Amino acid sequence: MSAWAPTITVAPMLQNIGFFVILLGVLVTVHELGHFLVAKACGVKVLKFSIGFGPKLIGFTKGETEYQIALLPLGGYVKMAGDMPHEELSPEEASRGFLAQPPWKRGLIVLAGPAFNLIFPILVYFFVFLGPHQATSTYVGTVSEGMPAQAAGIRPGDRILSVDGEPVRTFNDMREAFVGRFERPVPIVLERNGQKLTLDVTPTKNVETSPIDTVERGSIGVEAVSKPPIVGVPPGSVAEQAGLRTFDRILAVNGVSVETEARFQQELDKHAEGTPLELTLRRMDSVAAGVVTGRVPSVLKLTVPKQPGVGLATVGAETSDLYLATVAPGSAAEKGGLRPGDRIIALDGEKPESFVKFSSKLNALKERSFQLTWRGADGERTETLAQAPLKTEDEMGTASSPIVLGVRNWVLSAADMPVLDEVTVHLGPGAALKQAALIVPKIVGQMVRVLGGLLVGSVPMNTVGGPIMMYQLASKSAEQGLDSFLHLMALISINLGVMNLLPIPVLDGFHLLSAAWEGIRRRPIPVRVREVANMVGLALLVLLMLLAVTNDITR
Repeated sequence: MSAWAPTITVAPMLQNIGFFVILLGVLVTVHELGHFLVAKACGVKVLKFSIGFGPKLIGFTKGETEYQIALLPLGGYVKMAGDMPHEELSPEEASRGFLAQPPWKRGLIVLAGPAFNLIFPILVYFFVFLGPHQATSTYVGTVSEGMPAQAAGIRPGDRILSVDGEPVRTFNDMREAFVGRFERPVPIVLERNGQKLTLDVTPTKNVETSPIDTVERGSIGVEAVSKPPIVGVPPGSVAEQAGLRTFDRILAVNGVSVETEARFQQELDKHAEGTPLELTLRRMDSVAAGVVTGRVPSVLKLTVPKQPGVGLATVGAETSDLYLATVAPGSAAEKGGLRPGDRIIALDGEKPESFVKFSSKLNALKERSFQLTWRGADGERTETLAQAPLKTEDEMGTASSPIVLGVRNWVLSAADMPVLDEVTVHLGPGAALKQAALIVPKIVGQMVRVLGGLLVGSVPMNTVGGPIMMYQLASKSAEQGLDSFLHLMALISINLGVMNLLPIPVLDGFHLLSAAWEGIRRRPIPVRVREVANMVGLALLVLLMLLAVTNDITR
């Protein structure tokens, strides 16, 4: 007899568990170390310092304190003498009990845990930011048609040096420089072919809204990704007359390889208008093999006189982004008259900036009707359409019927995938500490807004995660590298710090509130009130844990 069993890869699983334990272990240690050190500094006797709950795995006693690592790594605790009402203490220990301390000392001891969780990320981010690291540069890979950057004369291949007098080195620096700068001319200094140019750009206003924040940022229509020069050919254009077809990929200009639109632009800048340009093209021809239709590449050469304009316009073409590569049989698009090779012109009278944004607007419309304008072989056409369910089947054979229009643009091959230009940013100790000290308060503010959003319902409850989600995040971030893992550790540490400051019984925030109450009112919170509050707080925490675990299992 023979038997079959599935093969389980043990090593990666153990490795992921290890990262999860390290993540929790470090954060719990940091939190409890805050309580421990400040309690010692205040003269309180600490009986036990435990990382984890449950049975002791290893431990030792030094001085008057027992140190241990317990079985369950989902928390920890510091056991202090006299931290429970009516606890019997020896005469020499009575003055060193936790509850015997004045309110301000108890407040400091309680506050120290969350405070350490909020200070620790500054140290983590300091080491993340310190020294050299790679970031996306301000090299312009793509300029969107009809956007302010194109109108101002910014071209693919330009490198932006400053925005409104503010130096920028990375693409993120540039995005942040446009916060609050829109609907007015903004001077931009850029480098083109080794020369500096200053152009005035008038960004459009773009409101970025999320459950935790709203940012008004200027948008000029540039992207960091450098796309390959794949052409869209308008009917009657110079490109069509020269023999180009939509979705032809330009490989070289006059024998010089051009991998991206930016490199294509730089090569064209060397030639005067009217100069014959020999284009080497890759064309994907459709070939039927039974019931399956595939594409076979062929390479050919054509000559086109250089035209006025920028980018693909210099060969009489345009970007292929809004051209349709496929129209699904039986879809709302096919029934409405759309065909492969048609170009999207407008959706409800507005010209889409890209196919991605066009798709995003369609997703928001769902089954509501809209007006679509497109250009086909017979010219422009406008129809009122509505998306509809379309039967599809994934690679695993699972059937579904999503509500779609049923169109797709050109899918890039592996050889044509967009590329990013990166720059090495080197931060010294001072700059790294400044960056770390600035980013932590920003994240704390976001965490507070998320908690507020959960209370009022603007942030969905299914975003709450528990141990399984933390395990998944820990393993995934570890795969992405040390910086990603440290970033996750900092985020969770901030989350623990903020959560523990909530005035909920059982959490540090309630003990801090109790100390403040006693300091102001000169008497402790009544025992009965404290008991009821503890029961309510424990019930809330149990409900929160059940919600988190339920969400984890659902995911």
